[in-house]
Amino acid sequence: MTDPARTHHDNAVVERFPPTNGRVTAALGLITAGVVLVVAVLDWDAGAPLGVAIVATLAGVLVWVALLRPAVWTTKDDLVMRAMLHTDRIPLAAIDQVVVTQMLAVGAGGKRYLSPVIGYSARQSVKGRIGGATVKIENSHQHLVETRIAHLAQEARDLSGIRNGSPEQQALAAGVRRSWAWPEITVCGLLVLAFVVWLVL
Repeated sequence: MTDPARTHHDNAVVERFPPTNGRVTAALGLITAGVVLVVAVLDWDAGAPLGVAIVATLAGVLVWVALLRPAVWTTKDDLVMRAMLHTDRIPLAAIDQVVVTQMLAVGAGGKRYLSPVIGYSARQSVKGRIGGATVKIENSHQHLVETRIAHLAQEARDLSGIRNGSPEQQALAAGVRRSWAWPEITVCGLLVLAFVVWLVL
């Protein structure tokens, strides 16, 4: 039987990586959706205000899903990458590549896992190009995150006695777990269905 206390400890957040973009846009999007929803509710009836209310609610949920839900953190054994509609738990020792460009890209077992949470802006990317070659922006948050995750992966391999590129690491990479964001998926589906019904009626 699984020990609930141990499971909780293993899933506890050890280190969280703050996002590099999207929060201001998300705040503006939620405020706009909230204002439109309030106006629609104040002018409530089954006609246009109901449709506007459904669309405003759906817009708010989509802002949450696209800009606020994504996150990256580590637990004792895993790198957790929470995307729009799913979450990947990647064993740290299975990670063989970490690169930050406009997105965070983590390689494990021949697969790439992407996250928009950490990334260089278009302006930073242009500044980082010298003579056609991309140069890392030293001491930037993005560079520090890339270095930190690579260090944690190496540390996990050292503790487990696993060499980079070894069959043991490949086997560990097969243990990547993906879970789906069913609450968000369900809410979006219901709101789309409600809007279609409203259009028909």
